Amino acid sequence: MSQKKPNIRTIAEKLNAELFGDSSGTAADVTHDSRQAREGTLFVAIKGETADGHRFIPDVMRRWAAGVISEYEPPSDFAGTWLKVANARVALAQAAAAINDDPSHDLDLVGITGTNGKTTTTYLCFALAEAAGVKPAMLTTVEYRIGDRHEPAIRTTPEASDTNRFLRQAVDDGCKMAVMEASSQAIDLHRCDALRFKVAVFTNLTRDHLDYHETMENYFDAKKKLFDGRLGEMPASSVINIDDKWGIKLANELKAMGQQVVTFSQIGDADLTASNVDVSLVRGTSFTLITPNGAINVTSPLVGKPHVYNMLAATAVALELGYDLEAILKGLSTCIGAPGRFERVPQEGDFAVVVDYAHTDDALLNTLKTARELTTGRIITVFGCGGDRDRSKRRPMGEVAGEYSDLIIITSDNPRNEDPLKIIAEIEAGVKEKQVPYEIIPDRREAIFRGIATAKPNDVVIIAGKGHETYQIIGSDKFHFDDCEVAAEALARLKDER
Repeated sequence: MSQKKPNIRTIAEKLNAELFGDSSGTAADVTHDSRQAREGTLFVAIKGETADGHRFIPDVMRRWAAGVISEYEPPSDFAGTWLKVANARVALAQAAAAINDDPSHDLDLVGITGTNGKTTTTYLCFALAEAAGVKPAMLTTVEYRIGDRHEPAIRTTPEASDTNRFLRQAVDDGCKMAVMEASSQAIDLHRCDALRFKVAVFTNLTRDHLDYHETMENYFDAKKKLFDGRLGEMPASSVINIDDKWGIKLANELKAMGQQVVTFSQIGDADLTASNVDVSLVRGTSFTLITPNGAINVTSPLVGKPHVYNMLAATAVALELGYDLEAILKGLSTCIGAPGRFERVPQEGDFAVVVDYAHTDDALLNTLKTARELTTGRIITVFGCGGDRDRSKRRPMGEVAGEYSDLIIITSDNPRNEDPLKIIAEIEAGVKEKQVPYEIIPDRREAIFRGIATAKPNDVVIIAGKGHETYQIIGSDKFHFDDCEVAAEALARLKDER
């Protein structure tokens, strides 16, 4: 369904912008990416750390852009429509919502934030909606999906212009519900501004992205914006993990503001809890899920207690959206979750190989604890850390690996523009403290082959850090690399040799 596009003056009023030039036209789209600009597009010129969008104004105007949005006044020789705003990123979000006729208002929109568990919880929410007979859409780290149609994700949380286009398409395609991951950086950069969330979810908060936020307090405050109205509107309800100390803090602060808060826990009193949890690499995870609407016995193909938190969160969302327990049980029983989240690589051998996205010390801790519960053999951990990213987690990840592994193979992740050996040295410093056997193999393919060749009956090989990613970034080059594919090749070679 085509939407009537707003005129420039209406947009200027919504943005509280100072208007220069002709205001009689309409805007068909808005973007901050000059490559997307075409006739009728408003171009938002953002001055970033590495590039200044103002440099591309002459080019977009030659392509008949509808005008420019900027924090500055127009140059004296500029001929066209110009909107001066206080904050260009906020304006991008507000203009995107207006031009797409506020699609989030026509959906039960769910936003999920937290250090770990966002992607799997998003997949679960999508599955519960389908089980309830509701057509859903989702935006995740892995993919963007509307019903049965999907495409690979570009980033965890898209720019506001991309999100609003996606949500408008979802509404036009008959979706009634949408769920999206909301990363802390995206929230801080106003990509989630001007969206109306029906439910917001907090999974947990552990050390990550401190290269960007600098302190845990700043990191928490960025997450909190999803809940407290600073993005535009407060969600109708907030779902919060109170087994996390930051979750307790958030729940208390939101309750003091009069917010509707739904809590979940595995270890204490909460609105939703789990008991009798049983985890198996073969059978998956079973537990009794206790809700305000009654209790259900769940058997899920997902493996591990961390996934119980994800299922509790998704169930709380489903209840807030009015889904019944029968649909919830059906969805939980069939959802296989997101790729690369404790994903077992198929094989016929007498040991297990698991690929997991764990790329923080807390996520690695959860993964290795799960593995320890599931094996009577050794844990062989193959992992590295990404370059040009938060360095503060490298030594702690080494410490966690050393605490819970029987053999560690330190390798490269996505070194980007850092020296892989320097990254490995920072990880090694944490591993050394635990006096566990370890090897250093910078080549990730060789490291995976080594880990699998070393495995004995009942062992578990954990390949951590990249999960669903199908690439490796070395310098400025991006190469195809899939941990699951490489592991399968290593298993095939091992089978031939034996």
